[in-house]
Amino acid sequence: MGSLCREVVTLQLGHYSNFVGTHWWNIQDAALCYDVEPSDPYCEISNNVLFREGLTLQGQPTYTPRLILMDLKGTRIFQSSLDSGSLSSLKQEGALYGISQTEPAVTWKGNLTVHKEDPIIKNQFLQHLDRLSGEVHSNRNPNPTAFQGEERAVPVSVAERPLDLSQSTYRLESNVRVWSDYLRVHLHPKTISVIQQYNHNSSPDRFEAFGFGEKLIRDPAFLDDFEDRLHFYIEECDYLQGFHVLCDLQDGFAGLSAKVVELLNDEYGGKGIFTCGFTPTSYTDTNPVKEIYRLLNSVMGIVHLSSRSSIFCPMSLNRNVLGRKRISPVTFPHVMYDASLNYHSSAILATALETLTIPYRLQSSTVSLTQLSDALNLSGRKVITASASVPFPMRDTDTLPDVLCSQQTELPWIGLSPCGEFKDARCFAQSVVIRGVSSEQQVSNLAPGVKGASILHTCPTGEDVLSTFLHSHFPTTMSAVHLAQTPCKVTTPYPQFFTPSFNKWGQLTASGLSSASAVESIPVLTALQSSPVLHSVLHNLYREVSRLNLRKFSTFLSAGTELDDFKEVLEELRSLSQCYKMNFDMDESEDDSDAE
Repeated sequence: MGSLCREVVTLQLGHYSNFVGTHWWNIQDAALCYDVEPSDPYCEISNNVLFREGLTLQGQPTYTPRLILMDLKGTRIFQSSLDSGSLSSLKQEGALYGISQTEPAVTWKGNLTVHKEDPIIKNQFLQHLDRLSGEVHSNRNPNPTAFQGEERAVPVSVAERPLDLSQSTYRLESNVRVWSDYLRVHLHPKTISVIQQYNHNSSPDRFEAFGFGEKLIRDPAFLDDFEDRLHFYIEECDYLQGFHVLCDLQDGFAGLSAKVVELLNDEYGGKGIFTCGFTPTSYTDTNPVKEIYRLLNSVMGIVHLSSRSSIFCPMSLNRNVLGRKRISPVTFPHVMYDASLNYHSSAILATALETLTIPYRLQSSTVSLTQLSDALNLSGRKVITASASVPFPMRDTDTLPDVLCSQQTELPWIGLSPCGEFKDARCFAQSVVIRGVSSEQQVSNLAPGVKGASILHTCPTGEDVLSTFLHSHFPTTMSAVHLAQTPCKVTTPYPQFFTPSFNKWGQLTASGLSSASAVESIPVLTALQSSPVLHSVLHNLYREVSRLNLRKFSTFLSAGTELDDFKEVLEELRSLSQCYKMNFDMDESEDDSDAE
């Protein structure tokens, strides 16, 4: 199985999910390996699991994400992202895709008035991409239909190395308004789908209720377009192992995603479906009614997406974003991020996503997405949590046993799922990945006869080191461990929000002095867990929503959600929470009906 490509098709549904996805594809694009030996330890991740090779009509190769992404109109994406020829890191001359533009025939005999918008000014990063790829366009193509044309030939082989952006550092915090402002990869003509019925910026057309998303999939034109895109990618796969679904959880995209996952489950039964429900760390609109809508959408999304996916993982840097209680965002010891910027928060989530999906993307791995999902979702526990250490704190003189030994009394990761202040050291099953630690640093390499400082220092392999450490914290838990030497690339346009104590390889400097170099790569640790903490999280969510009078929120009901259906969803949420009880040691009184 390790020699098969085992393709995964990715769907990004929602504006914030596209923020996360853009960082994710940028990270992968920066690390693509072409002209290296297969035995190179830093080329151990299979590019072809998530990327596809194609040919233009002229026979020129292309390399693009196997991706369908959706967003609403009115986000300026067409003025800033659809002319993606200048964003390629693989083609250094010309645009990857294009269509011949011709003036439409004019049959009107009366007077004509022409209205033109001012061109959008590109930020410095995008201008740099233009220069590197030899493009001199003054504006991106504002016409979304331009992506429906044929692929245009470009005189560059896919075997070329990506554009070198490692020496360029831009502060994009004040320039990024939408996800396309920092997109560096080419997108296939089948990738971008725009939902024309709703607008981000128009109050009457807000996509704010679960039912609006469910209705979209019933539109024959929308469904036909989606299935055409989906079948295009699937029909060219040799061995489809499953799907990634990255979706917004707190607006109408939760409803759309639920229907999309239902369709995938019906048509491609047996394939793994890994769904991540993303929510921003903060909102500009904190109106109490809007917060209720976000809460209701989250509940509907959790129940429907978890039941239809192989595994479902809610992810956010806001520790209690699923409920209305406000808790400060999570903090990382070595990252100084601005929680109010989607550009920042999505970068951390994308870094975790890139690492936690490694087990079924390694060249040598025999683990599939379905197998990983089956190991985590036993007994109906399809909701899982994500955690990460970004960056994983290693000095250039440390070994993995040194770092983990110093963490013996606590876990070395920070939760990225909205579980509030709840903590539970127990776990049903988990998948833990460490990347960016060289083979030499994975073990202590003690001289014969030398006694190690701990049992971790005597382990012969990095996998043994990590397994032994996890066993000390979770002695009865089934743990799958994976180590990869390939670090996580964080070159431009990834934000440089790391503390100055890191060198360019993301290692803490032994001297403790500040480094003048921009960080180009980092080691990362991630964990996916089926955790008992979800019993309290889901049950508290059930209790909070049960107290609401849904009739007060007319838009939510008028969007298509029936009151009886919502009550059924609440009962399913309550039942789901019970799957995470361990030995019935939780307070049984919480199982009493809390509805008023």
